[in-house]
Amino acid sequence: MDQKKVGGFLKELRKEKGLTQEQLAEQFSVSDRTVSRWENGNNMPDLDILIEISDFYGVDLREILSGERKSENMDKETKETVLQAVDYTNTQAEKCNRRIRLCNATGMLIFVAFMLLKDTDLYLNNHTVSVIADAAQGVAIGMLLTGLIMSSRYGARVRAFKKRLFGKNII
Repeated sequence: MDQKKVGGFLKELRKEKGLTQEQLAEQFSVSDRTVSRWENGNNMPDLDILIEISDFYGVDLREILSGERKSENMDKETKETVLQAVDYTNTQAEKCNRRIRLCNATGMLIFVAFMLLKDTDLYLNNHTVSVIADAAQGVAIGMLLTGLIMSSRYGARVRAFKKRLFGKNII
């Protein structure tokens, strides 16, 4: 996929509609700078925005990705499959993000509790309490690292999914 070619095609489609970059940016809730990056081929829109763009312009998604018009139209089943794939990706993203937020919040709460307990006389004078507090600190750090690892693994899964769906060059 040639991003410059795709960008030129997006620019051509926008001009056919008689829109400015600012107007198009408002339509898709992005900045006009983002639209400029798309049209210069420096960046590509997310998959869900690409689908909205294809609907907005009334062109085939494959035409946008190839950067040129095709004579055949995308059949309904293919379009539905892509939409289902996007819905699935968004659902998985939300599930993973919820887990990451929960993991990080739990880790932070345990860490804050440890920091509050550390300054008390109970921590300094009672060996059992200090051991439990130190273990809690270890658990908190572990939870934070787990959240970090989960977020990086999720990003890799999304990239792999897009690669399988559209081929090697879209990421």
